[in-house]
Amino acid sequence: MIEYALLFGLGFLTAAFLVFLVSPAVHRRIVWYTENRLKATMPLSPQEVRAQKDMVRALYAAENARTAQDLQREREKSLSLQLRHDSLAVDAGRLASELNEARAQIGEMQVEAAEQRSRLRKDENYISQLKTSLHIAEQAGSSKDSELETLRARLSALAEQANSLKIDLAARETEAENLKFRANALRDERDTMRQDVTLLQKRAKDAEQKLSQQQHMVIRLEDKAAREAASAADKEALLGRRQQEIAKLKDQLKAANAELRKITKVLRDAGLSKALAGLPAEATGEAETSGLDLAAITAQMSDNVRQRSTALADHLQKARNNASRDGALREEITSIAANMVALTALREGPASPILSLLPDGEDKKGPNDRVNLADRAAAIIADPYP
Repeated sequence: MIEYALLFGLGFLTAAFLVFLVSPAVHRRIVWYTENRLKATMPLSPQEVRAQKDMVRALYAAENARTAQDLQREREKSLSLQLRHDSLAVDAGRLASELNEARAQIGEMQVEAAEQRSRLRKDENYISQLKTSLHIAEQAGSSKDSELETLRARLSALAEQANSLKIDLAARETEAENLKFRANALRDERDTMRQDVTLLQKRAKDAEQKLSQQQHMVIRLEDKAAREAASAADKEALLGRRQQEIAKLKDQLKAANAELRKITKVLRDAGLSKALAGLPAEATGEAETSGLDLAAITAQMSDNVRQRSTALADHLQKARNNASRDGALREEITSIAANMVALTALREGPASPILSLLPDGEDKKGPNDRVNLADRAAAIIADPYP
């Protein structure tokens, strides 16, 4: 491998050396040929230079003249071609218009031919229709003849029927007269019946009014009976409560008597029976008397309040539109409310919380001071006896 490289390098160097030796001779040869060429082409004197310029000008003028002639010929040729083209265009337009006219004529002729064909078809159809209609007319004529015969027969029959109908019409006219008389009689009967119906309607209206009045009266009586039944039930309930209270008071009295007996026994054993001999009987009598009086007072107050409430409700229902007695009604309502408060406090006894809310009896008010509900209730509780 190295040998090949050495051989290649040696050959390259040898070739370079040979080129280096030959290149001066080649250069001199090239310079000599170039000088000879320049000497042959370049003029040697000013006359030759002018002659060459004149020759060049002459050549240019000749070439220019030749070119001008060629251009003139080409222009003439193009002008002739343009004229020919114009004439051909005119001929083409004329031919195109003639062609269009021919086409239009052909179209018109085709339309006329189509119209002629359609007319021919219509005529043929019309002829066929005429033939069929003629045949139908002949058949209809024969049928009409037969119909005429039948109509004549029917006409004779109708004439006979008309005669019979005239007879029937005369009979019907007589019947119509009879019916008119009957209709007039029925109208008279209808008028009389209408009068009777109006009288009956008036009587029915009067009866309905009386019935409605009776119904209202019955309703009022039923309401009154219901109120009385309710009041009776309340009274019965109150009586039952009073009996229960009396039974409770009796039990309390028995218990108090038993305690008093025990106390008297103890005092008697202690030697104090003479000093306290009259106390148990008196205390027992006072307790029994006060309990019975309070029960009677509360029952009486309850009945009084219920009666006053019922009377006030009836009065309010009757006098809804009367505003002249509003002050008296308010006073009555306030009095009833005070009685209810006092009744509740008396029933609950000394442990009632109402007593703590009421004012004391020692607070005195002037004559112009307003008396409120609490003051009224306190006054009733202070003096419950009527």
